[in-house]
Amino acid sequence: MIRINQLKLPPNHSKEDMIGAIRKKLKLKNEEFTYSIEKRSMDGRKKPYVQYVYSVDVAVKGYQKQDELRLIQKRNDSNIMQAEPVHYEFPEISEAASGKNIVIIGSGPAGLFCGYMLAKAGLKPLILERGSCVDIRKKKVFAFWKDGVLDTECNVQFGEGGAGTFSDGKLNTQVKDASGRIRKVLEIFVEHGAPEEILYSAKPHIGTDILIDVVKNIRNSIVELGGTIRFDSKMTDICLSKESNSQNPKVEAIMVNDTERISCDLLILAPGHSARDTFQMLYEKGMQMIPKAFAVGVRMEHPQQMIDEYAYGENIYELPAASYKVTHRAEGGRGVYSFCMCPGGYVVNASSEKERLCINGMSNSKRDGENANSAIVVTVNPSDYGDDSPLCGVEFQRRLEEAAFAVGKGKIPCQTYGSFRKNQKDEQFGKIQPSAKGAVAFANLHEILPDYICSTIVEGVEGFARQIPDFDMDDAVLSAVESRTSSPLRMMRNENMISNITGLLPCGEGAGYAGGITSAAVDGIRAAEMTACGRAFLYAAPDWIGNNEGV
Repeated sequence: MIRINQLKLPPNHSKEDMIGAIRKKLKLKNEEFTYSIEKRSMDGRKKPYVQYVYSVDVAVKGYQKQDELRLIQKRNDSNIMQAEPVHYEFPEISEAASGKNIVIIGSGPAGLFCGYMLAKAGLKPLILERGSCVDIRKKKVFAFWKDGVLDTECNVQFGEGGAGTFSDGKLNTQVKDASGRIRKVLEIFVEHGAPEEILYSAKPHIGTDILIDVVKNIRNSIVELGGTIRFDSKMTDICLSKESNSQNPKVEAIMVNDTERISCDLLILAPGHSARDTFQMLYEKGMQMIPKAFAVGVRMEHPQQMIDEYAYGENIYELPAASYKVTHRAEGGRGVYSFCMCPGGYVVNASSEKERLCINGMSNSKRDGENANSAIVVTVNPSDYGDDSPLCGVEFQRRLEEAAFAVGKGKIPCQTYGSFRKNQKDEQFGKIQPSAKGAVAFANLHEILPDYICSTIVEGVEGFARQIPDFDMDDAVLSAVESRTSSPLRMMRNENMISNITGLLPCGEGAGYAGGITSAAVDGIRAAEMTACGRAFLYAAPDWIGNNEGV
């Protein structure tokens, strides 16, 4: 296979243009060839003449490896090289895994992909989801945005597909993975209805409207393969075996909805980053966990047209809604950055607990909303939480969310950036009206966020304006509070992904080992691999020491 990098074409190019560019680059005459796009990004440095930049793999008919090598050497171009595509391989099923009762908690990306891989391997897992199936969940979420009545068990955070279902469906990740798991995740999404372009886009996304159906299709595949998924089924306790002791506890069953006992040989825990009651129960049962750093802040809305003009200049092509990514190191040493940027999207009320309010961003597949929004967040760490408990990050989040609920009287608190900078409340919006799912209210966000967060956001926004003109415009709309950027804790696990409690395998974003849909799905696949090969069934030794594996 021959890899060509930095192959540039205008956005309105045809398939014939691509074939011609490949033939010219390799100086092929009449040779037949096939190609596949491995990556596509956009180069906007010469506005308005932006270009797509491709990496493509080319197979010339009749060429062996030595023929490819001779062609590459003859071209003497650093952007032309040999490439060996990575093919993902799932491990063979060990006797240790055969016939075992495997229970997965949560149907977010980690739980769903773990369940899919295990079901495809013939291990028939049981997946328990505290929220409802995605069709019912959609109705409940839309009803909450309309009337403000919250279902604490089925909302933007809980239910089939996890928190990512009501987001932008972004699939880009910082994870480096030579095993092919990321590609496998994307292929599974495409097989179940996602657009094929996510396989090669540098910033792949699906969109909430399409992701809802994709999630349902994956669930149907799991069931067809012999797995079981139960909704409205919340794990309320874990039952340790009678032989368990403080040195070597072992799970033998769980309680569901406080009434039903289900035996399990392996409990794969993928509850998502907002399962605070589950975190508390596990902590009381002796699971080792530590607080970790995350980020909090606001959502900031600008006109999407402004972001498009920054990215493309005069839009002479039909181009997708543009995104951005900005970072700044504040004078005090804290990082402030954009997170979960939603082109043409909405700010959504993403609350999951009574009298506590948090927000998130969401886009549909077309990203055709009037405003762009992104979280503008500041890093916080355990020294900011005011306690040394593993759950102190949870309590830090709750204090902010309680303040947001109180200040907005249950509605999303909003403020223009000009007023936020002056620490004063608005009486009206300017040129930008908030694009929100859920009612909004004027508020002074300084009454929600600590002073060091507010001052760092202002410093960051002023810095971002040096990259994106008018980013600091007075009429930009801020909403609060963005508090669920990632899990506030990490559940410790060893090299086999086992907790200090034997038979309990924590994974995904809620466990502190992922930061988005794709990385959570990858961690779920890793959990399935550990299960299939039998390593997840090993006992945790009495001198077990968990690692502090990063995201």
